[in-house]
Amino acid sequence: MKKFILRWAILVVSLIVAAYLTSMIPGLGFSVDSSSFAAVMKLFIGVAVLAVLNATLGGLLKVLTLPLNCMTLGLFSLVINAAMLMLAASLGLGFKVEGFPAALVGSILMSACNAVLGSFIKDEKEEKD
Repeated sequence: MKKFILRWAILVVSLIVAAYLTSMIPGLGFSVDSSSFAAVMKLFIGVAVLAVLNATLGGLLKVLTLPLNCMTLGLFSLVINAAMLMLAASLGLGFKVEGFPAALVGSILMSACNAVLGSFIKDEKEEKD
């Protein structure tokens, strides 16, 4: 349970970092509201919704677009991830994405940050060894 909450918190941090880095690029609108405790809790709910969307609808879309994904050598997965980020942001749960380029850059940065921060958590298989 601790690892689940830790991974959830890492996903929230990676969303905040991605929004901060994306805000440095002019013309991209990707913002996070972290001004109060209630806003941060709303952000946690938004990230949970994003994770559920990625696991269900994102997985289904990746299976349905498998031929296109093979032709683009996996790059179409970035488009699906950006679409899931835009869909989750449209629900108004703590973060806003204005336009597809912002969602694409934001999802790439979020994935990279999540990979870096997630590498510090040991898997259950590694702990047993």
